Amino acid sequence: MLDFRGKTVIVTGSTGNLGAAVAQRFVDHSANLVLTDRGTNRLKQSFPNLFDSDQHMLADGVDVTNPDSVSGLIDKVLGRFNHIDVLINTVGGFRAGTTLAETPITTLDFMHNINTRSVFVTSQAVLPYMTKEKKGKIVNVSARAGLRGDAKMSAYSASKATVIRLTESMSAEVKNLGININCILPGTIDTPQNRKAMPEAKYEYWVKPESLADVIVFLASDYARDIHGAAIPVYGNS
Repeated sequence: MLDFRGKTVIVTGSTGNLGAAVAQRFVDHSANLVLTDRGTNRLKQSFPNLFDSDQHMLADGVDVTNPDSVSGLIDKVLGRFNHIDVLINTVGGFRAGTTLAETPITTLDFMHNINTRSVFVTSQAVLPYMTKEKKGKIVNVSARAGLRGDAKMSAYSASKATVIRLTESMSAEVKNLGININCILPGTIDTPQNRKAMPEAKYEYWVKPESLADVIVFLASDYARDIHGAAIPVYGNS
């Protein structure tokens, strides 16, 4: 059901365009939210109504690519809420525009670190708890580019393809334990950054962060109890 009352939901990358939309949707459905950000003070600025709330936790300074940082977060979450029901991995990044021959190895490392390693590390931290409790939902964010490698997008496409394979593998390991793990495949997301980068594009064809958030909330709900290891396309009209 789309009622998360009493459920603890972790949303990584909560100050991003998608993360903020996802967080708001879970607020609308009465979840206990744990919002993470690598920086400091941005969460308080983005979610002033949740600051100092007993129902929510704003976790600044969390590096979701660092196992120790994530482990410390999970300890705090369990100490405060006693359980973790949902993990939403919205952390991600985009770098493209050069051929593979021209792409620095640092770009490959950055793409895999932010898009792939973040999913691996956070999921690895919560899965032992979910496995013990025999329940839980994880939703990852891949991309349409994860299905097909286009020119000048090698590092990005490879990292997002890995998210799909991680989702499938994790799901195969735990789907019989009451845990659902799936991912979404956004098309071009209608964000201020994308509008600035592509001023001639037809924005009305792009998918809205709020639309993606609705799909994520569905996948985190009991309505999606029989969906395992899926990669759900959410392209808008693009």
